[in-house]
Amino acid sequence: MIAGFAALEDAGGRPRRVIGIDASAKIDETRDQVTRIARATADLIGVERPLRDDEITLLGEWAGDRYGIPVDSTIDAIRLTGRLEGVILDTVYEGKSMAGLIDLVTSREIPRDSTVLFAHLGGQPALNAYSALFTHG
Repeated sequence: MIAGFAALEDAGGRPRRVIGIDASAKIDETRDQVTRIARATADLIGVERPLRDDEITLLGEWAGDRYGIPVDSTIDAIRLTGRLEGVILDTVYEGKSMAGLIDLVTSREIPRDSTVLFAHLGGQPALNAYSALFTHG
């Protein structure tokens, strides 16, 4: 997405912002990996300039201390999104990402009138391993 949006912007499209939410609790490793993949992808699709550091945003405040262990904000985001939107999120990735999105909108880091695309990458089968967290709604 980072490389593709850079290519669109270079072709005269409007700027777009991609925000990644780390779920691994290893933000430096994740940032290095995302940067490497985004820059390699930009080369492959013919972006004619290096990606800028400010085009690669990765936030880690919602990861918790360990990979795969949900924190309170993860569970709250899963419940809220399920109740309001009917969307099932997992505890490992999407729940943490949605917690970040909710906080970014609530704090107005993302303005309330913004158009937002939340990339849901699956993960619902992981909920079976965490079913005890959802027995009371």
